[in-house]
Amino acid sequence: MIKPKNTYINRELSWLQFNARVLQEAADETVPLIERLRFLGIFSNNLDEFFKVRYATVRRIFEAGKGGKSALGGITSGELLGMITKVVIEQQAESAQILKNIYKKLEAEHILIIDETQIDDSQHEFIKKYFIKNVSPALVTIVLSEEVKLPMLTDSAAYLTIKMNLKDGNKKFALVELPRSLDRFVVLPKQNNKDYIIMLDDLIRYCLDDIFSIFDYDSISAHMIKITRDGELDFDSDLSKSLIEKISLSVKHRKVGAPVRFVYDKTIDAETLAFLMSKMKVDSKDSVIPGGRYHNRRDYMAFPSLGRENLLYDKIESLPIKGLSLEGSIFKAIASKDYLLHAPYQNFAYVVKFLREAALDPDVKTIKITIYRLAEISHVASSLINAAKNGKKVVVSIEIRARFDEQANINYAEQMQAEGIDLQFGIPGLKVHSKMCVIEREEEQKLRRYGFVSTGNFNESTAKVYTDFTLFTANQKILKDINNVFSFFAINYRIYRYKHIITSPHYTKSRLFALIDNEIENVKQGRPAFIRLKMNSISNNQTVDKLYEASRAGVKIQMIVRGICCLIPGIKGMSENIEVISIVDKFLEHTRLFIFCNNSDPKVYISSADLMTRNIENRVEVTCPIYDKDIKQELMDIFDISWSDNIKSRIIDESQSNSYKRNDLPKVRSQFATYDYYLNKLKN
Repeated sequence: MIKPKNTYINRELSWLQFNARVLQEAADETVPLIERLRFLGIFSNNLDEFFKVRYATVRRIFEAGKGGKSALGGITSGELLGMITKVVIEQQAESAQILKNIYKKLEAEHILIIDETQIDDSQHEFIKKYFIKNVSPALVTIVLSEEVKLPMLTDSAAYLTIKMNLKDGNKKFALVELPRSLDRFVVLPKQNNKDYIIMLDDLIRYCLDDIFSIFDYDSISAHMIKITRDGELDFDSDLSKSLIEKISLSVKHRKVGAPVRFVYDKTIDAETLAFLMSKMKVDSKDSVIPGGRYHNRRDYMAFPSLGRENLLYDKIESLPIKGLSLEGSIFKAIASKDYLLHAPYQNFAYVVKFLREAALDPDVKTIKITIYRLAEISHVASSLINAAKNGKKVVVSIEIRARFDEQANINYAEQMQAEGIDLQFGIPGLKVHSKMCVIEREEEQKLRRYGFVSTGNFNESTAKVYTDFTLFTANQKILKDINNVFSFFAINYRIYRYKHIITSPHYTKSRLFALIDNEIENVKQGRPAFIRLKMNSISNNQTVDKLYEASRAGVKIQMIVRGICCLIPGIKGMSENIEVISIVDKFLEHTRLFIFCNNSDPKVYISSADLMTRNIENRVEVTCPIYDKDIKQELMDIFDISWSDNIKSRIIDESQSNSYKRNDLPKVRSQFATYDYYLNKLKN
């Protein structure tokens, strides 16, 4: 066997290439103009979270004096920090050029984004009034000096660094925090059929004299900076504190975590930059990144639409599920047949309808559900509270360690607890990431179970933009297994055996490996064999090695991986039978789908788990078999549509170049084709 140069792609570098695919969407001139700006915001928001978590983790390894080569894909932690910084600087420069190009295109559409030097007399009065009424009361302004200690700067907030050259020859420095309670983009009165927007930063620059009028200066300048802090939670070991208390305290500590990235306007003068870095205790070991005039480009995710429908994606109307009515009883329908919901193409309201029906039905005795992330205003939560008020036993396993949603989940947990809902706060050392619900309904003096299993969160907001599968079922064998997972939450020293579902942390690796081994044996016997996988990420080395083994045996493997892919496809002697693509488009690809040929009798699963170590070993996950023949065929059709994408799919290979998949076949844009697929199902 030829020994390849590399066996795995480094996880962090692979993630940066995923974010490069997001940046490609911002650069794509076939994407509507305002949507391109929003992709630029997604790129920036992703990068913020990457530095808070992944970069911070690598830096912790480095500071602990560990090389970390084996864990980091053959790269030392010090080398990796340098490589990340280099890639990010390049991507930031590219994003600045893309933004410049988009601004020119906006101008051609009569949308002008002006700065403080371009304000005319008619706009002056509006801006001054807006500043006095909205901005000035919300400003936090910090005057800096050598003697006074700098207060802790807010993580990921944007600050204007102010330098005043005083008339007495001295200099005065200050920081102005951009109020996060205000929109970043201020829409000015329309003129001559043109839309005008000024960024909040520039509006503040225009009003600097109003803020610093007490100082006698000859000149004043403003440059933007931003600091990103380590976002990992460090838990208190005090056994007297509850999990909620520990996480609440850890969330507060996150706000004062060590700095891991310092971004500054590259036109700032050296004296001001040196003074700031000294005051903020930022040094060369931190990722110091020169940027443009504006930071926090994540705010472009909320760029105003201005009523310009022609510059946005066409809105789709979510479709009904054929044969499943939102007006009739869902329990009655799924008693005789399983149904699949594929959001956002189909209406997430079916999930809420299921819970509302359970809350009102006198025969429903118990509702059990897992919660990972909820919408800000959650109909799911209100349905569960409604059920508790109607005397149902409601058991909610809520994961209050869901990263960056900890405080929101704590708030919901306290609200539910106050309404008498029985809360389960997961298992020590394991996050509950499974997405499932089971209810028990009394029928003919027996309890019959109904439920659903999903690949995504029960969140009405993200269901509009994340693609996810939810299986509604009354299959008593599957639901018995799911009910046992809830029993595991309550008595977690007992390991349950599951006949149908596959669960982490106990069985995912062994069961998946057995399915792969079955394909290996079939191909050796000359029988049909293939593996088709769709997921967000794959980074577990043992799983990658198992797929390499299958490839060497001759099993054809097709993979659709949106994000991190540590597997290297197409390498002779290792992975020549593996092909990998990634699709980034209008919706966030979030479905997880596993298909095994099984000698032409396919085994099909949907899952909450990616093939990452954390999902396999450190979380409670559920992978659910699909037994309904129609749904099984539907999922295989959906995979085929995605695999056929030759517009928005990128080829994942050793070069990590993100080249688009192009061929001479009819054009297929899978997300649009998927919607048409469901539309046609309704007609036939």
